[in-house]
Amino acid sequence: MPDGATAATPIPRGPAARSSGQNTPRRAPAPANGAARPATTEQVADIDKMRFRTILGRFATGVVAITAIDPETGLPTGLAANSFTSVSLDPPLVSFCVAHTSSTWPRLRDADRHCVNILSAPQREVCLQLATKGVDKFAGLEWTESPGGSPVIHGALAWLECSVEAEYVAGDHVIVVAQVHHLDKHHDGDPLVFYKGAYGRFEG
Repeated sequence: MPDGATAATPIPRGPAARSSGQNTPRRAPAPANGAARPATTEQVADIDKMRFRTILGRFATGVVAITAIDPETGLPTGLAANSFTSVSLDPPLVSFCVAHTSSTWPRLRDADRHCVNILSAPQREVCLQLATKGVDKFAGLEWTESPGGSPVIHGALAWLECSVEAEYVAGDHVIVVAQVHHLDKHHDGDPLVFYKGAYGRFEG
């Protein structure tokens, strides 16, 4: 997803797993007084980026379209992401990750509200269009307005209208935490699924 957010890539932490001869991972013992373990100075082994991405690709995710009205142009814009997750019920918070290279997120970020559209199985082309740089992201798309005026894409399974609560830099991405103000079910159907670098749907 070149102009969107890819699956979150967690940074390995703590001691690396060691082999005891029976392939049993061991953990450093916790301090007896319950205090936090001291920071380790052990270096994490170099991990090939493509292999890391391939392994993480075995974790199936849904796909969302994050949309807003560009404050500068007054036109709808958006990006696709598969790193969306719930964070908190009280207050209602969600999060997603955005690559530093995204040219669309700065325009979405400047909007007062944005909308997370949970995409349905038939919306693969919608996802690909939103993930493409240098195009009219909403060309040919049908949409209505959320209560705050953000685009709700026709055919999405559900939507959540949000505002940015906080942003955290993490490697080559930014983790965005957003507060939910409005939400609703939109259409019935199956979700668009992203797995092993390809799009699919549930069968059965």
